[in-house]
Amino acid sequence: MHSTMLGQSGIPITTIGLGTNYVGGHNLYEEVDENAGVALVQRAVDSGITFIDTADVYGTGRSEELVGKALAGRRDEVVLATKGGILFGEAGSGVDNSPAYLRRALEASLKRLGVDHVDLYYIHRWDGKTPPAESYGEVMRFKDEGLIRAGGVSNFEVPQLQAAMKAGPVDALQSQYNMLQRDVEADILPLCAENGIAFVPWGPLAYGLLSGKYRRDFTLGEKDWRSRSGAFDAESYQRNLDVVERLKDAAPSGVALAHVALQWLLSRPAVASVIAGAKRADQVESNAAADALTLSDDMLAKLDACLG
Repeated sequence: MHSTMLGQSGIPITTIGLGTNYVGGHNLYEEVDENAGVALVQRAVDSGITFIDTADVYGTGRSEELVGKALAGRRDEVVLATKGGILFGEAGSGVDNSPAYLRRALEASLKRLGVDHVDLYYIHRWDGKTPPAESYGEVMRFKDEGLIRAGGVSNFEVPQLQAAMKAGPVDALQSQYNMLQRDVEADILPLCAENGIAFVPWGPLAYGLLSGKYRRDFTLGEKDWRSRSGAFDAESYQRNLDVVERLKDAAPSGVALAHVALQWLLSRPAVASVIAGAKRADQVESNAAADALTLSDDMLAKLDACLG
C-alpha cells in the first residue's frame, strides 16, 4: 500500500483510507449491521489500509465505540482520526467550536475509542461564531498535552482555514470532493498545496455513484443521509449518471470505475489520501485494490474531458 505524509506532521498515512460513517451510523443509514461494521474495519487493516477515519457524531458516538472494538490490540497498526464540534445527544443539536466544548468532545471520543490519544483530530465544522484561531488554538493545546499527534479542520472555507492557520500548523483539511463535486478546486486545493496541508476528500466515490452500479430509477430511503449530499436530488442525479456513463466509456478496459475515481483524486494537487467508505468487507478489499492502479497523463486528460 502506498503512503504519503500527513501534512507537516511527519506521520505517514496510506493513500487509501477507510471512512467509517456506516460503522454504527444508525443516525445516517438504515439497517446498519454493527457486526459487519466491526468486520470491515478489521478487514481494512488486514488489507493494508491503516488510515482510519471516524467522528463522534457518527451514530452519536457508536461509530467510535465500534471502531475502538475493531482495533482492540491493533492500535499501533493504524493512524486513527476522529472529529468533534457537532452537537448531539444531551448536548443538543447544532455546532459548537468553543474550546471548552471541543475539550469535552475529545475526552469523550478517547473514552469511546478506548485509547489515550488519537493521531489526528479535526474540528468537524465551523460553528459560524467562534473565531477559528481560538478553537484551533485549543486543538494545538491538545497536541502539546499529547492527546493528539496532529490537528486538522473539516469543511472549512478559505477564510476559516487561513484564520485557523494563525494558531498553529493545520496538517489536514477534509472536505467534500469527487469527480462529480469539484467546488474545492478553485481556491481550497491551491491553498492547501501552498501550505503543505494534506487534503483528504470525503465522499470520494460520490456516495456510490462512481461505482457505476446505480440505475436511473434508484431512490434513497427516507432516513439515508445521502439525500442531503447534493448528488441525489432528481436533477443532479440524472446529470451525474450522464457523467458516469461517459467515464465508464473512457476508463481503461477491465478496470473498476471506483478504482479510477480514487486514483483520479490522488492525482489532484494536495490530495494525500482518500477515505473511501464501505458497508461490507468485500468493498473494503476492492477499495484497497485501487492502490495498484496507475493512470497515465493521457488517461487523466481523457477522464477530465468527460467531466466538462
